[in-house]
Parts: sequence; C-alpha cells; structure tokens
Amino acid sequence: MERSIRLVPLDEDGFAALTTDVVVPVEQSLAWDDYDRAVPGRRPWKRFACYVDEEPVAVLALSEYLGRGFRYLWAKHGPVWLVEPTPELECALRERLVAGARAVDPRLVFVRLHATHPAEDLHELLQSVTYDRTVIVELGGRTDDEILAGMKKRGRRDLRKGLREQPVDCTEETGLSAEDFTELYEVLRETAERDGFGVHPMGVYTTMLDALGPQHARLFVGRHDGEIQAWVIVTVNDGAATAYYAASTASGRAYDAPTQLYWHIIRTLRDEGALTFDFMGVGSPLAPSLEALTTMKTKFNPEVAEVPPAWDTPVRPFAYAALVKALAAKRATLAGARRAVPAVRRATGREEGAA
Repeated sequence: MERSIRLVPLDEDGFAALTTDVVVPVEQSLAWDDYDRAVPGRRPWKRFACYVDEEPVAVLALSEYLGRGFRYLWAKHGPVWLVEPTPELECALRERLVAGARAVDPRLVFVRLHATHPAEDLHELLQSVTYDRTVIVELGGRTDDEILAGMKKRGRRDLRKGLREQPVDCTEETGLSAEDFTELYEVLRETAERDGFGVHPMGVYTTMLDALGPQHARLFVGRHDGEIQAWVIVTVNDGAATAYYAASTASGRAYDAPTQLYWHIIRTLRDEGALTFDFMGVGSPLAPSLEALTTMKTKFNPEVAEVPPAWDTPVRPFAYAALVKALAAKRATLAGARRAVPAVRRATGREEGAA
C-alpha cells in the first residue's frame, strides 16, 4: 500500500514539541527568526513537519531571501530529520515543498536545503559555498587530557609550543559594541585578502551577535601584548557549538594564536555544558576553497565527519536556468577583467622602460 507523505505547517509550539529529543542547528531554531528579521532582505518564512502516514519524520524552518530581482527560500542546515532519511524520502519532501512554495508564492525561484543523497533535482549553489565535510570535537564529559589525546600529535605540539613561547590572552567579549567591533572587522578584512574570500558588511556580524544574544552567539578574542591576533564568533544551540566566523592576523598565525584561542573556547564551552564543537567545514572536492582550513581544524580531531551539503532545487525551472546563465556570464566577465589588469600593467611597464 502506498504511504501518505505530506507537509504540515507548524507554529512555534508545534515545532518545539517535535524537536524536544533532537539537536536542532541554530539556523533551524526559533532563535534564528530574530536574526532573519534584523537583516535587510531576509525574513522568517514558514515551518513545516513532514509526515509519513501519521509519523513525523522531519521538521524544517525556511527563511525567505531577496536577491537582485528574485526571491528564494533557504532552510539552513535543514531539514532536521527525526528518522534516517532515504533517497526516496528526501526526494518526496522536496517535491512537496517545491509544489507548496510554487502555490503560495509564484515569485519564488528556488529552494535551498541540505540533502545527503544526490538527485537530478539538486543543483550546485548559485552564489554561496557549501561543504560536505567538517571536524567535530566531542566535549560532553571529557577532561582536558581526553580532548588532548584526541588531537593530532601536531596539534598537541603546536598548542604546547604556542603556550610556552608566546601565550595568547584569550577572553570572551560577547556584548562588544558595534563601534568596538571595528577593530575586529579590520582583522577579518586582512584575513579575507590573504586567503582570497569575500566578507559581509560589518553589520552582518554585529547584528548576528545582537539578534541571537549571548545565549546563542558568543565572541572570543585572542590578544598578545594587547594586539588582536585572532577572534571567533561561536553559535550555540541544544549543546552544539559551531565556529561560525573567524579571523586572524599574520602575526597571530606565525605563533599559532588560533590554536590557543580554539583550545580556550572548547574548554570554556565544555565547562558550560556544550556537548560538541563543530569547526564548520573543511576542504573536499565539493568545497576546494576550504582546503586551506583543513590543516588547522584537523589538529583538534583527525577524523573528518561527513555532513549533508546544501543544494538548490528550482521552483521555477526556466527562471532558475536564466539565473545560472546570467551568473556564468558575469563570472566570465570578471575573470576576463582580472586577466586583463596584469596584461595592462606589463604593457605599461614595457612602454615606460622603453622611454
């Protein structure tokens, strides 16, 4: 007999009741709604439970994003599965979600959500980086020695060397004003320029800290002789801590300040009852841009965990295809411009030399 699979809207109380016994990522939690409301171009959309016959098998919270002339939904780190998802179950949930989104708001172009099993309706993300591997450190009930024993030999060596030769003063600075965050933002810009990634406007980070509050968003900073060498924003929900944003200076890296800071964070959160610490993504064929982070993150656990990456599922296939084409053209134009700049400089240099 064919089983009934349906999506049922949930209010906050219904969502909380169904997720009592599971770990909910902070982006799927009720607390995330305040952050979505505070960021321009975003808002909480709807929450659903997926039922197979009368059994709830998953819940998901969706946020609506306004792009440049288009709208889409994103269930960050969702669905939250209450059972082990099969390829068929993941596909059935997406089919019902896409049909429902199309019926509720025909302007929506695609839905972004996480999936374990590849499928034809899943497309690589338009303009964001996802990951399918991360490093997770178990904290619950573990002593310092036990956490150290789980680290790579190199990790223990680097930590002890840094603590001995140039110890970093690690403090929590949750509640830092937006004005005082400016100094941290400059460190982030230095990190981004060095490692080749983009940064959000400063307000995205300060709004996150303010909207989520100290219960769900924490700021830790490492200094040496009063100078910032590294900082990390950590989110916490249901005992799961995640290193969400991080930055470090060149001098901080030279003496491995991030390792000392992470060691401080891990022990602090463990003492407060956190059960896990997720470094939020390492390199893989799906996420080669994160490869530079792998060495540092695996110091704390050499075992890499597989996690479901994010995918786009079109709601309006023709509109989505047009976006893909337009974005490819834009990237080609930018790549051509970047190639042209060195050529112009070389030509100018030759002319000046000849003169």
